[in-house]
Amino acid sequence: MSFRDIRSFTEMMRALGYPRLISMENFRSPNFRLVAEILVWLAKRFDPGMDIPKEIDSEQDRVIFIKMVAQSMALKAHIKLNTKKLYQADGHAVKELLKMTSQLYQAMKNINSGSATSQNESSLSLGAAKPHEIKECRRLASEITSRGAALYDLLNREPDLRDLRSLALARQLETTQVEKGIRGNIKTIEAELKKTQSALENIASDEANLQAKIDKKKSELERNQKRLSTLQAVRPAYMDEYERIEEELDRLYRIYLLKFRNLSFLEAQYEEFCRSEREQTAAELERTAEAAARQEMAKKPRSGGKAKVGLDDQLSDDVASDGAESSESEDSNANELISRPKAPTGGVRGSAGGQPGAGGVAKRNFGSMGTDLSDEDDDEDDESGSEATYYDEEDEDSSGLDSTEDPTRPPAGMSRGMGGIGGGRGAGRKVAQQVDSDDDF
Repeated sequence: MSFRDIRSFTEMMRALGYPRLISMENFRSPNFRLVAEILVWLAKRFDPGMDIPKEIDSEQDRVIFIKMVAQSMALKAHIKLNTKKLYQADGHAVKELLKMTSQLYQAMKNINSGSATSQNESSLSLGAAKPHEIKECRRLASEITSRGAALYDLLNREPDLRDLRSLALARQLETTQVEKGIRGNIKTIEAELKKTQSALENIASDEANLQAKIDKKKSELERNQKRLSTLQAVRPAYMDEYERIEEELDRLYRIYLLKFRNLSFLEAQYEEFCRSEREQTAAELERTAEAAARQEMAKKPRSGGKAKVGLDDQLSDDVASDGAESSESEDSNANELISRPKAPTGGVRGSAGGQPGAGGVAKRNFGSMGTDLSDEDDDEDDESGSEATYYDEEDEDSSGLDSTEDPTRPPAGMSRGMGGIGGGRGAGRKVAQQVDSDDDF
């Protein structure tokens, strides 16, 4: 493809009288419709009666179109076209189109110049005066070409055929055998003819049957279409109930979503509340145990050696028990805030529960678990002197009172500490029992 070829082609087409204006930009990209239109126009200029299919929508139709044009031009104009380049429909197809336009342009140029004779002018005239003569001349030219090629092939086979012909002529043939062979050939041809006629008749009957089936299917299709339109126009009986149930389902689903979100939020709040309750309970029990331990440690010098040992053992047991109760309360899921236990009261010779001793001495509060212990810790030093004197007097009077008591009980000097610790243990057990009851609930 070159610029000169495209320019020459456009000028020739304009000179030949092509009705459409062809631009040089039309062949920059493939344009099969334009190429097909040009091919049809040029083929009609060579032979107005040329039968060329005009369907080019599909790929197969385009291939058939190109082949038909190429074969027609090869037979009637002796122009060999490259079908691949024509199918490209771009600048490469211009070279193939130039082969056709150049001949037409040259013929028109010769006619206009008057250089040819009247016979040549009449044979090459492209006017509309005698188109049938041009068609006949082209047919004869193509026939001469084909017969010349066939004659050439037959002449090449002549040496072999000469010998066979000589042998056939030299052989003596009997008339009966020749007649018999001819009759046999006639019968064979007649049988083939009958077979062909029966096939034609069968084709006609088959065509009638197929047409009847087609008509039947068409009628069924029409009935089904009418039935379908009728069914589409009628509203189903269950449609109202279906729509109502669908609306109800949508409403219930929205309610379910709302309740599910609320439940998730409440569960999260419940877990947070339980965690805070466990932490508060553990912290309160720990503070209570530490306060009791500090209080007992402050009162250790007022007791004897044996009482001191017993107090240490009892204090360690109480602290261990409070730790177990604290861990037990941490594992429980409390549902409401646990109130502080009441402060146990213990006498001078009170038991582990903080009750008055056997001597009937007036009650005094020691080791309170429910009140704020910070004030007692601050006043411990002020009360230490008077409490020491009080305990000394009680120790002197307790010899007769403790003679009937269980020897396994702690000494009288530990009654105050044991009362406080016992009160703490009792309060701890009460807290644990309340937490367990809440868990059961």
